[in-house]
Amino acid sequence: MNNKPFVLVVEDDSAVRNLMSTTLQTHNYRYITAATGEAAILQASSQNPDIILLDLGLPDMDGVDIIKKIRTWSNVPIIVISARSEDTDKITALDAGADDYITKPFSVEELLARLRVTLRRMGTNVKQEDAIFTNGELRIDYSAGCAYLSDDELHLTPIEYKILCLLSRNIGKVLTHTYITKEIWGSTLESDVSSLRVFMATLRKKIEKNTNSPQYIQTHVGVGYRMIRV
Repeated sequence: MNNKPFVLVVEDDSAVRNLMSTTLQTHNYRYITAATGEAAILQASSQNPDIILLDLGLPDMDGVDIIKKIRTWSNVPIIVISARSEDTDKITALDAGADDYITKPFSVEELLARLRVTLRRMGTNVKQEDAIFTNGELRIDYSAGCAYLSDDELHLTPIEYKILCLLSRNIGKVLTHTYITKEIWGSTLESDVSSLRVFMATLRKKIEKNTNSPQYIQTHVGVGYRMIRV
């Protein structure tokens, strides 16, 4: 039985779409494809994929709008694969609800690694812990897998939540970029460090009242990050 996830590939460039399809087929992934935003939304709603690989530059609509539409009914993991490499583009996609972001051109190995990480997250049950972490107005209910700020639930992506939990469980300690990327993505690639900076920016926007003067997460330039006891 094929236990690998069912992947929806959304890409209008036929060469890139064929490369991704061939890669998935070679590694025994089940997949379907879509070349337009309209087709992607239809496939996502009718075929119930486990993971979506999404290009942002589609002919009929922007990929960010697709993410927003899908997020109205589904939490399916969405990995963006785009030629847009600016941090602002990444932040916009992640804020809209994307779970990960790969910049074109990408290697087949990186694509497979991202899929494996997503698969591990999908197959890992949340640890049942009685403890509820509290730091100032920030509260994390580990057993429920939820985080709150001033009793308002934070709408975090899976990776944002995982980073927040990692920092909270090591409060007061400086965690290096390498340590964090190893824990979150299982690797220490330079692209992971770049992704970490983007995810940290989006996480801070959600938990910090003033991102220019962060209260909870302190940056140690060139080293890593530390959660401060408030």
